[in-house]
Order: sequence, then structure tokens, then C-alpha cells
Amino acid sequence: MKNNNSIIISSDHNGLKLKKKIQKVFSANYNFIDLGPHSIDKVDYSDYASQLAKIISQNQAKYGVLICGTGIGMSITANKFNNVRAAIVHNSLSAINSKDHNNSNVICLGSWITTQIQSLQIIDDWLMTSFGEGRHVKRIEKISEHRPNNIVFTNGCFDILHTGHIELLKFSKRLGDKLIVAINSDDSVRKLKGNDRPINSQDDRKALLESINFVDEVIIFDSESPKQIREQINPNIVVRGGEFTADEIRERDNIPSEIDIKIFPLVHNRSTSEVIRKIKNSD
Repeated sequence: MKNNNSIIISSDHNGLKLKKKIQKVFSANYNFIDLGPHSIDKVDYSDYASQLAKIISQNQAKYGVLICGTGIGMSITANKFNNVRAAIVHNSLSAINSKDHNNSNVICLGSWITTQIQSLQIIDDWLMTSFGEGRHVKRIEKISEHRPNNIVFTNGCFDILHTGHIELLKFSKRLGDKLIVAINSDDSVRKLKGNDRPINSQDDRKALLESINFVDEVIIFDSESPKQIREQINPNIVVRGGEFTADEIRERDNIPSEIDIKIFPLVHNRSTSEVIRKIKNSD
């Protein structure tokens, strides 16, 4: 079922008319999967919200739309499911920010609160907005439910440990039960960074990382890419630091769709190169 152009949509009897209008207006660009209801007979909003939220929670669809009189009941119900971020939205600014800042994957509309024209604009703004990532990633993960038994994988040189490294590792560990860190061997660091790197040997870097209580295992790999070691580990989640989006990382590193990707934003002025520069300037 999962498709970036597929949207799960549902309502109660109060949202039926708006549900039909949304599908009619946006069906040229999106494939709607309508969970009902299909008549004006009174129904319980919680039943339809639960059905939609379960689909989103199981990662069978990326986005969902729920409509009732105010959107409140739908939102309360949907947000009880893991991985669902259902936002009650009654204006365009909230629609945009709920996606940009909060990475909402379900939008809840109130047919009593906004007109059809307003609701259609809200939906359009929400669908056209992408998650801003960056500084918002850490905040979103702090409100996400801990996922037990998940293996989290990250990699890098980790030559001179600094605040940026520690924050990335702490963030990674919060995502699952076991954090595995793969570090480049000395030979692969030289290929990537030049003959004057690494500053610290692979054994020293490994020992230092292993002393951090939220790192469960450290593996040294000799190739420039961690692809082979990642495939052997088969993690649930891959964490990368940088300014790329998750979709860009997935395509660039050929990471399968079943593996979740989290991007940890770079910590300003915190890098091994910056540390080396300061040391050289202090001489």
C-alpha cells in the first residue's frame, strides 16, 4: 500500500461532505484510499480514526486525513498510536508549521470550524510542505515513543571526539535498545581525509567510543563506504549527521526502504576539522 502519492482518508458523519470534496479536488495528483464512512448515518469517530492511525503506525502509508466536527476527537484517538503525529489544523499557518516543524503525518480538520474553501487551502498547504528536519529532528524524537529491540546504526571517523559527536550518539541511542557505531579504519580515513589523518589510531578511537555508556558496540570497517558492514548488521534505524535529507541519504547510500533513516543536524562550529584548526592556530 505504501506510496508517497497515496493518502488514507476517513471521517465521521460530520466530515463526510468535506471528505468527498477533498478527494474530488486533489485526486489528479494523489491516490486516495477512503476508509469510509460512505453514508450520512451517525458513526463513532474513534472507530475510523483508529483504523487510519493503525495503517500509518504500521508504516503502510505515509499520510492520512481525518475529518470530524472539530478535529479534536480524531486527533486524540489517532495520537494514541505509535509513530502517529496527528495535528488539529484550522488555518494555513498551522498546517504549514505542523509539517515543517512537527513532521505531522496525519492532519485533522473540523468541518464545523472551517469552510470548504478554507479546508481545501489548508490541505493544499499541508501537502505541499516538507518536514524541515534540522533543529526539529531532536525535538520530534523526544516525543516519539521508545522503540524496544531496535538496532540503531551510525558510522563515521570519530577522530577527535567533540560535542557534536556526543550529541549525535545520545540522540541515536534514544531511538532503540542497541547502538552500533562503525568507524573507519586508519587506511580508509587517510583515503577520505588525507595522509595527515587520522589524529588518533583506530584502536584508540574504538576504545574511547566503547567507554561511552550509551554506545553498545564499535566495529572498525576498512572500506570507504559502510554499506557492507551495514548490510551485515541489518539495523532498524540508520542515523546520519549532516545537512542532507533522509530521502537524499537513502538514494545516495542505497539504503532499503524498510530501514528508517534519521538525520541529526550538524552542531554549529563543532567538527574535528575545527578542533584541528584551533590547535594549529594556538601554536
